[in-house]
Amino acid sequence: MDHDLFESVPNFSEGSRPEVIAQLAGAAARAHVLDVDADVDHNRAVISVAGRRHDLVDALVASVEMAVERIDLREHRGVHPRVGVADVVPIVPLGGTSLRAARDIAQAVGNLIWARIHVPVYFYGYGESNTLADIRAGRVAPAVGDPSHHPTAGAICVGARLPLVAFNVLLPDLDASEARALARSLRESAGGLRGVQALAFELPGSRVQLSMNLFRLNETTPAEVIAELQRRGVEMGAEQVVGLSPALAATPAADGRLLEGRMASAAAAEGSRRCAERRDEEHAALAVRLAAEAEALARLPADQDAILGGAERAAALVRVLKVAGVLDDELQSILGAAARGFRAAVGPATEGIYRARVNALDARLA
Repeated sequence: MDHDLFESVPNFSEGSRPEVIAQLAGAAARAHVLDVDADVDHNRAVISVAGRRHDLVDALVASVEMAVERIDLREHRGVHPRVGVADVVPIVPLGGTSLRAARDIAQAVGNLIWARIHVPVYFYGYGESNTLADIRAGRVAPAVGDPSHHPTAGAICVGARLPLVAFNVLLPDLDASEARALARSLRESAGGLRGVQALAFELPGSRVQLSMNLFRLNETTPAEVIAELQRRGVEMGAEQVVGLSPALAATPAADGRLLEGRMASAAAAEGSRRCAERRDEEHAALAVRLAAEAEALARLPADQDAILGGAERAAALVRVLKVAGVLDDELQSILGAAARGFRAAVGPATEGIYRARVNALDARLA
């Protein structure tokens, strides 16, 4: 059922103009917008969207087109490296969807960007020989379009990858040089932690930030990075998840930023909209309840009780929307993927405490 479901997390080079960020999110709303996370210091906005193939392609091309219209890279200032106004556009498989299918979408999006918007495109990630490091260093030419970058939009990097967590930590006791050395030591490429990319940034206000992508979550999670920093005696300040985190890898920094919670929330919100369109009293009342459930699911904390409850609520929404006559294959796929993602994050101790609930959930998801 969920073999055509994808997430994308385009990173736009704009984090300080709310009206432009709203326009980018509005253009992306051809799919389900799960989250908008803007950072003034990095001058970057991360927009998380999910949906079926056709809707996602439309959403990404439209949002890139909006970025080209509204952002001028020549005027951009921010600590994060970038090659374009829509810097990276990763395609992530959800549910039972394959990485190969995600790569197919990446290729389609990249070719459409060049054909419609005339901004050159690099391909990276699964199935590609180039890495983002190669691209940012200027070691390779664009795969699609003019070898020279667009004068105001730069170039776009599009690729397929598995889910990752973008995880930042402030380092109050380190200066920039010490933080850069720490970042190098943590990188997989330098023999550090498996599945870790790391940079160090100086932020306004004399702050130093360790910025990481944890791209193989089955090998290194945020909790394991924290444990390693503690083992080394590194003093840590505020922790931040950029965008969303799969429940399986969530720490308290991901409270209210669970991928599965936002997926279930998006499905509940769409169900509410469809019920409201029916214009009868029963559907109108259900629309109000679904809207409230959407808000609650979007704010779920990253603790085990909430994660188990999230799995149960996502599974229950399938029945609710079906009885209401507003369930389609896409919403069923989103809710199924959300429920199974939550279920995979339920730990053995929680299973032991709530054995009857877990057994009932497993029977429902079978």
